[in-house]
Amino acid sequence: MKGILYLGWRYLTYHWVKAVILISSITLILFLPAGLRVLVQQSRSQLTLRAQSTPLVIGAKGSPLELVLNACYFSSKVPEFIPYGHVEEVLQSGLATAIPLYVRFHAQNHPIVGTSLDYFDFRDLHIAVGRQMSRLGDCVVGAELAREQGIQPGDTIISSPENVFDLAGVYPLQMKVAGILAFSDSPDDAVIFVDIKTAWIIEGLAHGHEDLTRPAAAQRVLKQQDNVVIGNASVVEYTAITDKNINSFHFHGDPAAFNITSILAVPNDHKGKTLLIGRYKADQATRYQILEPDTVLDELLATIMTIERFVITALVTVGISTLVIAALVFMLSLRLRKREIITMTRIGGSRLAVNCILVSEIVCVLLTSIVLAAGLTFATARYAADVIRFFL
Repeated sequence: MKGILYLGWRYLTYHWVKAVILISSITLILFLPAGLRVLVQQSRSQLTLRAQSTPLVIGAKGSPLELVLNACYFSSKVPEFIPYGHVEEVLQSGLATAIPLYVRFHAQNHPIVGTSLDYFDFRDLHIAVGRQMSRLGDCVVGAELAREQGIQPGDTIISSPENVFDLAGVYPLQMKVAGILAFSDSPDDAVIFVDIKTAWIIEGLAHGHEDLTRPAAAQRVLKQQDNVVIGNASVVEYTAITDKNINSFHFHGDPAAFNITSILAVPNDHKGKTLLIGRYKADQATRYQILEPDTVLDELLATIMTIERFVITALVTVGISTLVIAALVFMLSLRLRKREIITMTRIGGSRLAVNCILVSEIVCVLLTSIVLAAGLTFATARYAADVIRFFL
């Protein structure tokens, strides 16, 4: 038996080009349906886990999917804005805790998430190195982003302008890294968190400037009447918040009217959740919508699963065709090896032994393909989460 397997293996190694082509084709045909299935299941798990941990999202009426992706995964387009004052309305209802989110700005293509300290308690996020943000201009960075960029507490990060031709004079803000978050295996690992007021400063709703009452700033005064000092265009607006200028920062307008992108509503109990949803559903005139992220994601995933079934069906069809072609290759190979088979018979090989040698070649190809396909499927299951996080 060992001799038969040896002869079959030696034939494949001698005709290695044909063997490699057959093994590669069969391996891919076996791996693609299984690998796709594993990848889709991992994607579903990653998406639903985040959505299931988020009870309710409140935002402006529009695309539910875009609102959920922006609020939970910090991706997708920026939804329509809602006023910050709506956070107080949700809190005053007594039905839920309201956590504001302002996901609009970026720093080197990484999202800047304006929120409150309640968000860290809600997501169970902890500081691994450094401290929590405690003043304007502070930020905390996700573990994955800090690792990739080599960011440490005390470093600075500069926000990216939304438009390089911005004529409104909104300057990039230099933020100080207060701390690095512990790894959480979630979208929080790849973002920059700031206080909601710091996000408004990036938007240009607040600024700090030099003290015009000082004698050294006399040349920057346009007009002074009573206790009101009006500066000219040469007044310096700060693009970094320091100990010296932090007290000069002030907001223009009512913060209740300032923009946020969404609110994470955490109901006190199931009854509170039902009542809160009912309030928004009952008011047809409201310009707000309240969403259950897992329900929105389930609708998306139902579509993905339908597409997956079509793709797997197509792959199985192609696989069957490939196996038929492989069988045809083996049959044609037997015809070309007719003289070789006759020679083995003449030197004393029985018909059974010759057939076993031929079958051993096929078995070696199939077993090698199965082992490789299983290895690729295992690798996909092992590293799929990292790949999915990269694309998310």
